[in-house]
Amino acid sequence: MTAVTGPNGQLAARFAAAKADGRAALVAYLTGYDPTRQASLDRVLAACEAGVDVLELGVPFSDPTADGPTIQAAMVRALASGASVAGVIALAGEIRRRIDVPVVLFGYANPLLRFGPTLAATAAAADVAGLLVVDLPPEHAGELRGAASEHGLDWVGLVAPTTTRPRRIAVLANTTGFVYAVSLTGVTGAALDVDDTRLQQNLGELRAASGLPVAVGFGVRTPADVKALARHADGVVVGSALIEAGERGPAALAELVAAMRAATRR
Repeated sequence: MTAVTGPNGQLAARFAAAKADGRAALVAYLTGYDPTRQASLDRVLAACEAGVDVLELGVPFSDPTADGPTIQAAMVRALASGASVAGVIALAGEIRRRIDVPVVLFGYANPLLRFGPTLAATAAAADVAGLLVVDLPPEHAGELRGAASEHGLDWVGLVAPTTTRPRRIAVLANTTGFVYAVSLTGVTGAALDVDDTRLQQNLGELRAASGLPVAVGFGVRTPADVKALARHADGVVVGSALIEAGERGPAALAELVAAMRAATRR
């Protein structure tokens, strides 16, 4: 297989399309294999058909320190159903064959690094758009990030409210596709104040500094949250609320996604 130089462009195209449509992109996080492979596929397809622009497909891990109880429980269910890195990548490939929504593998360093040096090539073969590794600081990410770039995968960086300016510069220097702006100090699913002027200011500064689309996530639970944040970011990420809706079935998940998609319009 011949290596591809540079990102594959799936994410840039999707954010550009949303911008041209006068709205922020809706980025959805769902855990692969939660609660089973087939149920996970059914939920993902329902969500994507209802209006998801970018899918963050969670790679289950036994110690998800950045995540709150909803995603932690989803990962426990997924691991109990036999989830693995290889299995989630294969699931991503099936999703891509079924629907034209870019897929970002969202995970922790431990399982991804344990998979070995073929991770990026395997993900690229499944038509994955990019990687987002929650707990891998830029100074330790070179090997995995370099392999991702060689195989045309975007490397999505995270910037938190506590990120120092030097660290932010380091993260942005190696980010492609989009920047994930963590909205609050805490874990996924925590309470969020969408009217926080400091958050709005941080998003504005990050958009100016990065030159890339900025998607904001953590604590986004309702269409009203999405509407408020869509004015200040290029994308809005929703995770825990979608997982909870998915537990009620694909139809309930699709209904919530459709409402959130409508709320992305500026």
